[in-house]
Amino acid sequence: MTSKLLCLLGPTAVGKTEIAIQLAQRLDAEIISVDSRQIYRQMDIGTAKPTLEERQAARHHLIDCVDVCQPFSVADYQRLADAAVTDIQNRGKQVLLVGGAGLYFRAVVDGLFEGPGADPVLRARLEQEAAQHGVNALHERLRACDPASADRIHPNNVVRVIRALEVYELTGTPMSELQQQWHPEKQRYPFIAFCLTMPRALLYRRIEQRVDMMLANRLIAEVETLLAAGYARDTVALQSFGYRELIAYLDGECTYMEAIMQLKQNTRRFAKRQLTWFRKDTRLEWIDRNSTQDIVTHLLEKIRGI
Repeated sequence: MTSKLLCLLGPTAVGKTEIAIQLAQRLDAEIISVDSRQIYRQMDIGTAKPTLEERQAARHHLIDCVDVCQPFSVADYQRLADAAVTDIQNRGKQVLLVGGAGLYFRAVVDGLFEGPGADPVLRARLEQEAAQHGVNALHERLRACDPASADRIHPNNVVRVIRALEVYELTGTPMSELQQQWHPEKQRYPFIAFCLTMPRALLYRRIEQRVDMMLANRLIAEVETLLAAGYARDTVALQSFGYRELIAYLDGECTYMEAIMQLKQNTRRFAKRQLTWFRKDTRLEWIDRNSTQDIVTHLLEKIRGI
C-alpha cells in the first residue's frame, strides 16, 4: 500500500469501474467515486452507478449520499471526500479515487477555486437583469463569454450563473479557465493518477451501446418514478444528460427517437469535454484502454514501482 491517493480517471463509458474493482481487490483498496451525479439517490440507471454486485466486490464511497432535490456543491463533495479519505486511511486501506468529474477530482487533490470576493453591486445588477429579461437571457450572456461554464451550469441555477458572470466581469477571464489554473506545489494530497483513453470512434460506439443498455434496463421508468415522486423537472440533478432528454420526451416536447438521438449526442459531447479537461493536467499518465492487453497488471506494476 502507498500513502498516496491512487486515481483512475477517464471519460464516461471508457470502462473505469471494471478495472477499478480489480485494482481494489488486489490492493486492499476502497473506492471513492469521483462523479457529480452518482452522489444522488434514486438516480441509478442514468448515472451508470456500479451495480450492487460491483459494490459488494469492492467497497464504494460517495454514492447515494444526497436526495435529488438537495443542493449539492463541489465544496460539499470535497468535505465528504476528505472524510472518506481519512476513514479509509485510518483503517489501513488504500484510497482509490475513480471517476470522470475533473472538477471534483481537483477539489480533492488541489483544493477549490476561490476566485474574487463577492461584489454586491454587480450581483444586484445581474439579479435585476435576470428578473427583467429571464434566466435564459442571463445564461446566454454567460455562453458568450464563458461557453465551458455555460455548458456545465444549467440556466435555472441562477446563483451559479451569476457567480460565473461575476468572476468574468471582475477578472476579465472566464471562470472555467481560472478553474484550470492550479499549482502542483499546493496539492492537498500526494497522489498518482492514471487516465484511461481509447480511440474516439470506439469510445463513441461504447457510449451509444451504453445508452441502448440503459434504455433496455428501464431508464424511462426510472425517470417516470422520479417525476412521480414530485421532483421538479428543473431540479439541477434532473437537468443532467440522461434525464432532461427523456423528460422532454415524456412531456411531449419531442419524439422518442429524437430524445434518444439527443441523449447520445449530449453524452458524446460530455465525454469530449472530459477528455479536454484531463488533457490539460500534465500530472496524469494516460493509459490506452483499447491496446493494453492487461491494464490491471500494467497499473499494478507502475503502482508498486512508486
